[in-house]
Amino acid sequence: MAVEAELTAVLRGPDRVRAELARRAKPETSVHADTYYDRPDHSMDAAGYELRVRTITTGDTRRVVLTYKQPPVEGGEGAKPEHETTVAGPDVLHTLFAGLGLVELISFQKHCTNYRFTSQGRDLLATVVRIPELDGQQFLELETMADPDDVPAALGTVRGVLADLGITDADLSTESYTDRVAARRG
Repeated sequence: MAVEAELTAVLRGPDRVRAELARRAKPETSVHADTYYDRPDHSMDAAGYELRVRTITTGDTRRVVLTYKQPPVEGGEGAKPEHETTVAGPDVLHTLFAGLGLVELISFQKHCTNYRFTSQGRDLLATVVRIPELDGQQFLELETMADPDDVPAALGTVRGVLADLGITDADLSTESYTDRVAARRG
């Protein structure tokens, strides 16, 4: 089982962080149109599960990804088992989920700049995220994939890279984008 070891920070100096990341990797921009699904009582979200359909547009390329995330692994703050697959299009999934009794929890867009690089022998993905609805706030997601027994070491690598970028524990956030957008919408 693959576990996504990820930490998210609120960026206080996004231009500086982007410049530091650009020294490590060539940036790739994309727009993610995310739709999250849940049971009508929102019990999946409350228990830490995520079911998401994401349409990723990069230039003229469009790709749709179905993602199922389980609650965080024990002792793995920011580390969730993740299962993904690409699909031809979102419409069949929307119909399927409605037929199974699931409802749309929330949907929104993320404007992303991705940087892929290696540190301490791990492949990392750093994504600078801007969600238009959140008044210009920018975030940094830094992740790597790990086996369940390797999560503490993977998170150690992630924390080390964040420190190299000038990001402290005070900048880290566990509040999800779905919660932030829902709160903004009232």
